[in-house]
Order: sequence, then C-alpha cells, then structure tokens
Amino acid sequence: MKHTNEPFVRVVKKTELTGGKLALFSLGALLLAIIAGGLFILSLGQNPFAVYKTIFFGAFRSKMAIQGTIKIAIPLLISALAITLAFKMKFWNIGAEGQIIMGAIFATYFALFHNNLPHFLLIIVMLVAGMVGGGLWGLIPAFFKSKFGTNETLFTLMLNYIALYLIKYFTEGPWRDPSSSGFPKIATFVPNAQLDKLFGVHIGWVIALVLVFVVFIYLRYTKQGYEITVVGESENTARYAGMNVSKIVMRTMFLSGAICGIAGMTQATGAAYTLGESITGGVGFTAIIVAWLARLNPFFSLFFTLFLSALQKGSSVMQSSFGLSTYVSDVLQGIILFVILGMDFFVQYKLIFRGRVNHD
Repeated sequence: MKHTNEPFVRVVKKTELTGGKLALFSLGALLLAIIAGGLFILSLGQNPFAVYKTIFFGAFRSKMAIQGTIKIAIPLLISALAITLAFKMKFWNIGAEGQIIMGAIFATYFALFHNNLPHFLLIIVMLVAGMVGGGLWGLIPAFFKSKFGTNETLFTLMLNYIALYLIKYFTEGPWRDPSSSGFPKIATFVPNAQLDKLFGVHIGWVIALVLVFVVFIYLRYTKQGYEITVVGESENTARYAGMNVSKIVMRTMFLSGAICGIAGMTQATGAAYTLGESITGGVGFTAIIVAWLARLNPFFSLFFTLFLSALQKGSSVMQSSFGLSTYVSDVLQGIILFVILGMDFFVQYKLIFRGRVNHD
C-alpha cells in the first residue's frame, strides 16, 4: 500500500468571484439557510411553510407591522454603516455598542437640561452631540492602536462595558428622575426633545438612508475613502505612498464612532424617549454580522438589514401565533445566520480532497 503525506482534505483559496456569481452564491446561501431553519421548525412538529408565512406577514401584514420592522432596522443599518468604515480599513471595531451608548448619553444631556431650545435647533444640537460622543469613544482605541500598537478588538470590546456602566451611574446618580419611586430611571424626554415622525416612523429612517449614500460615495469617490482602502490592503504600502497611517486610522475611527453615535441619538430621541441600559438592544453586535454579510457594501447592508429586521419582527409574531417559546425564535434566527455565515467561507475557499487536482 502506497504511503502518502498528502492530507485527506486541504483548504485552498479560490479566485475572487465576479459580482454576478457572488450574488448567485449569496442567494443560494440564503436559500440553504431558510431550508435549515425549516428543518428545525419541522423537528418541533410545526409546518415550516406555515411558520415562514407567518413570519413574513408578521413583518409586513399591516402598516403598523411595517413601521415596527423599520424601527428595528434604523439603528441596525446605521451601526452597520459605521462598522463598514472601520472594517474596510481592517480595524476590527467591536465597540459599536459603546459608541452607540456614548452618542445617546451626549444627546440625552441636551434633551434633559437644554430642552427649552427651539425644536429644530435642539434636534441638530443633539445630533451633533451624539456624533461627538460616539466619535470620541471610537477615537480612544484608534489613538492607542496608532501610538502603542494595542489590540483594537479587545480595547473596543472593553469600552462597551465602561459605556454601559456610565449609563448605570447617570441613572442612579446625577440624572435620576426625582419622581421615580423605588426603581431608578432617567426622566422621559419632553416632546420638544423627541424626533419628528414621517409616515408614522421617526425620521431616523431618513437619516439612515442618507447615510447609505454618503458612506458609499465617501468610500468609492473621495481621497479619504481611497486611503482607507489602501491602509486596509497594506499599511506598508500606504506608508510607502506617503500616507499618514496613524492620522487615517484615527480619522476613520472617529467617523465610525460618530455614525454609531447617530444611531444612539436616534434611539434615545426617536424610539425610547429616554436613556436606559437597553438603549442599544444588541444592535452593535448584530451590525457586525450585517456588515460582514454585505461585504462592506452600504447598499447590500440595506438589504441584509431589512432581511434581519423582518426576521426579528416576524419571529415575535410567529412565537405568539404558534404558542412557541420565546427561545424558539432566537434559535431559528441563529440557525439562519449561522448557515449564511458558514457558507461565506466557501466564497473565498474550497476544499480539495486527497487525489483531486486543483484546477482553480
């Protein structure tokens, strides 16, 4: 028997897929994910077609349902766009949660203590304050990464918890609502400090759509966007071309944090009307999945945001309609996301089994 040192299976990098093939592959991954979710539903003794139908109509069956889906999508899309800027530079910003919180905190200060300003001016001030708060929180890990080579993944992750405990401090300390009895909370914003609505949903959705185009143009057609791409490809190449890598990293992370701050401002002033520990709802982490699935394309981020938002909204209707546990919808969403992300591996790599020739 002939002995060979060749492994049974090898992982080989594939040539880059074209736009058309990539779109077909993504659709195939989505279809496979839906089938996998259907098998899970079937194992529970439910009809997958009936469940998926309920999920779809639960997200879009009425004007109110559509509005609910859009409300879920707003902070998720804005955060995904923020993540896109950082990830394009290969700066692994896992701190969107903290940056969203800081944007909400900065905006809340003006909503609580300067809410006698003219409405339009107050909204603009809170928007700018949210951008500054989130931007500064994003600038901190960028500074330490540039100056001391710290690990941005751990740094941004730890800043999330600091930001969360700042909310606890303000809630139980200087910003505590005096009228709250027993349970500490921050006062509800006065109407003057609340975002206006358009078609029944706060105008955060307009801001989000505008940001899709702004981020796309910024990355594709500006000098700064080109610099981000070059730094992401190779910092050494960027330095050889005369680029100030540290400046680019800090500028980009400030912008990434600032966009997250917008998400925090819109959540506080348009959805919650106050500041609380649940202000992010975990969108900072889900946004990483959206940006990754979208391959850092702002328009693809819009598509995947709508898909995940509809899935989340429809799943809540599904669990009540079929009398299922609240955990069932979470597991179903997890299975679908896991399969989509798992299939993403095969976009860049393929498996070569022993005895097969690689023709790629």
